[in-house]
Order: sequence, then C-alpha cells, then structure tokens
Amino acid sequence: MPTICAVTPRDRLARDAARNNAEWCDALCRTHGIPGRFDPGAWVDPVRTPRYYPDAVTLDPGVDAASILERIDTTSPGCSVKDSFANLDLRPDGFEVVHEAEWIHRGPQAAPVINAGAMTWAPIRTPDALIAWEAAWDVDRDSARLFRPALLLDPAITVIGGFVDGSIVAGAIANRTRSDLVGLSNVFAIDDDLDRAWSGSITYLDTALAGRAIVGYESGDSLSIALRQGFQTIGPLRIWLKDA
Repeated sequence: MPTICAVTPRDRLARDAARNNAEWCDALCRTHGIPGRFDPGAWVDPVRTPRYYPDAVTLDPGVDAASILERIDTTSPGCSVKDSFANLDLRPDGFEVVHEAEWIHRGPQAAPVINAGAMTWAPIRTPDALIAWEAAWDVDRDSARLFRPALLLDPAITVIGGFVDGSIVAGAIANRTRSDLVGLSNVFAIDDDLDRAWSGSITYLDTALAGRAIVGYESGDSLSIALRQGFQTIGPLRIWLKDA
C-alpha cells in the first residue's frame, strides 16, 4: 500500500505563502499585459515574465518537473521557476539554482516589532509617487519601470513608502490574498537600515490590515532581520534559471 503523508500545519503555511506569492507575481504580470494562469499544481505564464519574476511558481509539492516545463517557454533565454518546496531537480533540463531562501510567516499575535524609527509610512497613491518609489527601490536605475501605475488600481495591492521630510527613504509592497493573510515583499531602505524598513512596514500593516498574518520569503541578512521582527521560517524554496 502507498504511504500516506500527513499535511502538517507548517506545510499548509508554506502552501499559503506560495499561493500568496504566485498571486503577487500574477498581479504584476497583468500590469505588463502578460497575465499568467493558475493550473493544477502551479501558477504559470507561457510568455516570458518581467525581470526578477518567475515563469512558474509551484503550489503543490507533488507537482512534477515535466508538467511544469511543458506549460512555459523554456526555449528563449531567461526562463525561471520558483520551486516553492525545494524538491524539484531541473538540472537535466538545463536549469541551475540561482537563489535559495526560506518562506516566512508572522502571526497576527506575534511579538512587537523593534526599532520602528521615526519614518512616516503611507500608501503610494499616484503614478508620480510610484515613479519616485521605484527610483528609491532601484538605486541602479535598471528596473525599466517594473512597477506600472495599474498596480495602484488593484484593491489587493498596497505599495507603501517610508517618508522622511517628504522624501521616500524606504518601502515595501503588500498583497492580500485572503481575509486573514497578506504578503510582504520588496522591502528596501536607501540607507540599508533594513531593520527600520521591516519594522516600519510591519507596523503599518498591523494597523492598516489588522488581524492578518504576514508571509513572504527571504534569505541572508534580510531573513535574519525578519526573524528578529517576529517571523518564523516555514519551509525552503529555490529559484531555478535557464539562461543562454
């Protein structure tokens, strides 16, 4: 008889985080005119997605590599797959792992944040403010308008900025996928004080979207900061890239 593996609460949280992230990827791709689709086991986009964004996000640890790759463009340079459960092997298909990270989760009753600082946090509401936000997010100026004004019209998306004397010095993006869950991504600070950026964005969400758990994924120093802010790791992920 086949072995039946129980789905643990941690497994469910990882699936929730992966789904939230896939919905954020889909929202961004829609603003570029290339919406993806939610298929069994994965979100996929058959058209090459914008820079930094995957062509597929697995949503079920049981999905197999072949079924993912046949649904996306693997022939042109830059194909990427977010392996949400770090259990695929795409090396035989010409991919390599370019990033490894951990899904993170912070419950609505988590410990208070630290080092909130004196920034004022508020949502970005106009296209001009979004341009200024992206310029602060991308100091190298090579993002080529990744974040389009249509994001501001999506009721599930909130682009938030940390302001000092009217200038954007930090920021993040929140996306709501359920009444009890919000994703937090693209956290930045122009002075690299990410502790303050994480704390400020979490404080804003705890007020504006009270009662929701927060999910995302991070690695390295950003992961350490998130853990200091009350997050817990809930599972690994990998990003695979097939390039020229």
